[in-house]
Amino acid sequence: MTDRRPIRVLLAKLGLDAHTIGVTVIAKALRDAGMEVIYSGLKQTPEMVVRTALQEDVDVIGMSSLSAAHIQHFPRVAELLREQGVDDRLLIAGGVIPEEDAAELRRIGIGEVFTMGTETADIVAYIERWWAASEERSA
Repeated sequence: MTDRRPIRVLLAKLGLDAHTIGVTVIAKALRDAGMEVIYSGLKQTPEMVVRTALQEDVDVIGMSSLSAAHIQHFPRVAELLREQGVDDRLLIAGGVIPEEDAAELRRIGIGEVFTMGTETADIVAYIERWWAASEERSA
């Protein structure tokens, strides 16, 4: 990372999913890598996630789903960000997401989908690569 401010990441659990261990592990790994992490809590709606992302001026929005609600909620977050004119934020997703759904999520604007068992270092590296590329684009 550069001397710029830390990468700001919002982590959100959408829908009725109440499993928090994975998102907690990710939050710790991102924080340990020097990122600022905002955790929005459970039972978030797409509108709540986007509102928080705007209020907190985050660079990355990480969405987690273990309850099969990813196809319903994640595309709506991408749509709302486009409507607000802030679709330059990195959207990433994680959880129990079948590969065919992951392909569709990537197609609609999710940068990457991290499924169960992904190493936290891989998630950190992905975000850092995106950040470096976004800095180059804005230079």
